[in-house]
Amino acid sequence: MKKWFSLVIMTSLLVLAACGDDNGELDEIILADADWNSIKVHNAIMQNIMEYGYGFETDTMSGSTANTVQGLRDGDINVYSEVWTDNIREVYEEAIDAGEIIEVSVNFDDNEQGLYVPTYVIEGDEERGIEPLAPGLETVQDLADYPEVFEDPEDAEKGQIVNGPSGWAVNETIVEKIEYYGLDEMYNIMSPGSDAALVSSLASAYESGEPWVGYYWSPTWVTASYDLTLLEDEPFDEEVWQETRGTEFPPNDVTVAVHEDFPEQAPEVNEFLENYETSTALTEEALVYILEEDASPEEAAVYWMELHEDLWTDWVPEDVAESVKEELGI
Repeated sequence: MKKWFSLVIMTSLLVLAACGDDNGELDEIILADADWNSIKVHNAIMQNIMEYGYGFETDTMSGSTANTVQGLRDGDINVYSEVWTDNIREVYEEAIDAGEIIEVSVNFDDNEQGLYVPTYVIEGDEERGIEPLAPGLETVQDLADYPEVFEDPEDAEKGQIVNGPSGWAVNETIVEKIEYYGLDEMYNIMSPGSDAALVSSLASAYESGEPWVGYYWSPTWVTASYDLTLLEDEPFDEEVWQETRGTEFPPNDVTVAVHEDFPEQAPEVNEFLENYETSTALTEEALVYILEEDASPEEAAVYWMELHEDLWTDWVPEDVAESVKEELGI
């Protein structure tokens, strides 16, 4: 009986110790990687500061929007550097209200998203010898007049609209919008397998001067480098949007969010994240660097931190900033 009682006590202590570890300081900070370049850049900036300024090991966990947000709710992921809140509004607000995640700052709020076309499709490009192919195209609804311009290469009877990857929350939104406007009767919807495939589709068409219509957003190196036109839509109306998606995309705060335990597990890092704030233009500088220099997001993050030393050093104490700069050679 004494042995059994001792075993119970030891087991209980181990369980309590484990719980204490869950709520204690972290050995490693895990950031969400939902597979687009801007989140990779912001992750890398944060990781440089977390590792070289605060002494934490860091890593990323890759997955779809749904999987990474669930990982944040469950605590498998500690930090999400780019939550496109309106794309997952219901889930996001539910997690906030349940106390599972905490919004610590707004990374940027001057972004755009929707259906884009290269501007030469509407206006032509005299320098490239491209004639206007859809001169009356202004709105999403106007696409009904031009399915033959955006012909599906695998189905000549319909046009093709390129959606976001199937794992992204916005994918379903675009499908609902296209169906609401009846464009699914004239267009097939193509969902690429990844952000890279989406970029490849647009870049290939743009470089060839071919027509293309599909989902995209800013900030990206694509919107910073290519002359694109965001098709207009009905003015945003909350009720209409929730029912049909038949308006322009709502204002979308792109936030930094953390798991509920993170402020206690890494209070100094959490305080740094509370100060984290950029913009579309600032983010696109790093993304253009990736394109022009064939650089990795990690390399672009170092470039960006050197370029904007005055900005990020205000997010952290002076000694932390100095340690980071010394490690990065800035």
